[in-house]
Amino acid sequence: MAEPILRPFPRAAAFTESVPDAPARLGLGLRPALLGVLVLALVIVFGVSLALGSVSIPLQQIITVLLGGEAERASWTNIILKFRLPKALTAALAGAALSVSGLMMQTLFRNPLASSDVLGINSGASLGVALVVLSAGTVGTTVLAGIGLAGDVSLVLASIVGAALTLGLILLIARQVENSLTLLILGLMIGQLTFALVSLLLYFSIPERIQAFVNWGFGSFNGVTWDQVPSLALPILIGLGMALLLSKSLNALLLGETYARSLGMDTRRARLAIIITTAILTGAVTAFCGPIAFIGIAVPHLCRSLFNSSDHRALVPGVILMGATVALIAALIAEVPGSGLILPLNAIMALFGAPVVIWVILRQRNLQRAFAA
Repeated sequence: MAEPILRPFPRAAAFTESVPDAPARLGLGLRPALLGVLVLALVIVFGVSLALGSVSIPLQQIITVLLGGEAERASWTNIILKFRLPKALTAALAGAALSVSGLMMQTLFRNPLASSDVLGINSGASLGVALVVLSAGTVGTTVLAGIGLAGDVSLVLASIVGAALTLGLILLIARQVENSLTLLILGLMIGQLTFALVSLLLYFSIPERIQAFVNWGFGSFNGVTWDQVPSLALPILIGLGMALLLSKSLNALLLGETYARSLGMDTRRARLAIIITTAILTGAVTAFCGPIAFIGIAVPHLCRSLFNSSDHRALVPGVILMGATVALIAALIAEVPGSGLILPLNAIMALFGAPVVIWVILRQRNLQRAFAA
């Protein structure tokens, strides 16, 4: 049987429905309306996430607390301000960051199955976290609070550097490999290598650190405190702003580097900007929330279907809003409202993301032809 060939999209991929500067299949007048719907959905889900949990709080009381007033019960004020509000902000920021990074990876590699977790970028960020964790004797958002802002900054920087180095290595490999399926397999192998290094580091650690790191690895939005929110929000907001500025470059890269260069674009600078942006977004989230899977690959495809277009001028803001909403929903489900149970976040993400990935594979005609070759 002939080897299945899955070339890195010499033309626009099947998942890219439009070309740069071409009229989008979805009318321009409908895009603001869809973005408005996504904003409304995000506001509603954000409010619900503040209202539901082990203790249900009336929406009117939530509005009162957010406006600076006091709830009827003092415990409600503490629950909202000290626990649910920072968790909701963390989930929204993390969901937006991972979704945008997945969108940029799919465009950069012109591969509908690319994302930070599939290509091993999350694992590279985790390796950076592990190095800081073992040297500082603390892990993640729960214990790093004890070493203050310097610990938070060190954790974020180490995670970003780990993600950037991994992505740079994958990009170098991509220039030598013409088979996209092979590239994905190599990404998985790089992820396994970094996981092996982390396992060796943990092998020589004390049991308390091992348990803390394992708990961090499950992924969670619960551990970020108000003191740590700025350290998480600042790099993510910078990364999201960079992604918005890269919309035109991402559109040009849809048709390949040759086409982009014909438009006068500096492709090397664009690739470097995408790498830096993805590393910032992925590294910041991984440092504080652990390696979160599936959302980066699933949300961009849902947005493409919603907008019926691959124009990044609409997709980037759409993915930001939808990613934040999906992460809030996943966090809400993981909390199991009305009970004291807290389910692993990545398990919920997999239940949501895996069917989307299966749908994407079955929907892509070019993938079907490739595997049939």
